[in-house]
Amino acid sequence: MLQVIARMPAKINLLLAVGPVRADGFHELATVFHAVSLYDEVTASAADDDGVSVTLSGRYGSGVPDDQSNLAVRAAHALAKRRPAVRRPAVRSGVRLGIRKEIPVAAGLAGGSADAAGALLACAQLWQLRLSNARLATVAASLGSDVPFSLLGGTAVGTGRGERLRPVPVGGSLHWVLAVADGELSTPDVYRRLDELRAGRPVPDPTVPDELLAALAAADAPTLAGLLHNDLQEAALSLRPQLADTLAAGRDLGALAGIVSGSGPTCVFLAPDADAAAALASGLAASGTCADAVAVVGPAAVGA
Repeated sequence: MLQVIARMPAKINLLLAVGPVRADGFHELATVFHAVSLYDEVTASAADDDGVSVTLSGRYGSGVPDDQSNLAVRAAHALAKRRPAVRRPAVRSGVRLGIRKEIPVAAGLAGGSADAAGALLACAQLWQLRLSNARLATVAASLGSDVPFSLLGGTAVGTGRGERLRPVPVGGSLHWVLAVADGELSTPDVYRRLDELRAGRPVPDPTVPDELLAALAAADAPTLAGLLHNDLQEAALSLRPQLADTLAAGRDLGALAGIVSGSGPTCVFLAPDADAAAALASGLAASGTCADAVAVVGPAAVGA
């Protein structure tokens, strides 16, 4: 049976600067995406018809819809619509997707975006499409703001809604711990709360400091620690005050720094090395302030 497997990493935001609301309802962003070594695996298998179906497994598979609303299914349909008019007659446009989910759901780690990007990569190969990276990125951007980065992996500056990407160099491995919360946070709810908290305040245009990019280029973890920032953190803490206990526990256990990842509720901590990250993950898991903690390394590559 013909099948293609794509191994897709989670993402964290080392910086998330949120600007004013745009005319289209989105916020202008300046962010630094960083892929880390926690993966979902997307398998695309040839189908006997032109339909798209999905099955789910893995630790977090039960938290994801297995119908046509699934973002990976929507990605396959979106790609099928862009197939060239002339194609190999033996290659059908149907696919059976299998997703093994190890990235938590609605956790600020872009797990759904990773699955959509994996579906695009796997289906493009399964269907023998010869699409440029730019064309795949266009399809990705139509599905969600984080999907283009999930296609790319590594580390990148994102602007606009986050879909305009510029890869940036990282001089070595960085060691992180993801403290996974019990429960989820809705990204629209977090942005809505941010707007409420900012009412009446001036909102500057978002930027990425040169110092942060220099720290990444040198893989200088102590300097990078002082530059991690997330404008959504205040809103996430407002909606989930107990996350403050997680952040405090990580600092007490020796993390160089800790912030809420994306719209949360996962908290991410920077550690000086692999041994410190392992000890920090163990301490956080035992602290009672999170559901689980896992040590990961970045930047991570997409495997397809």
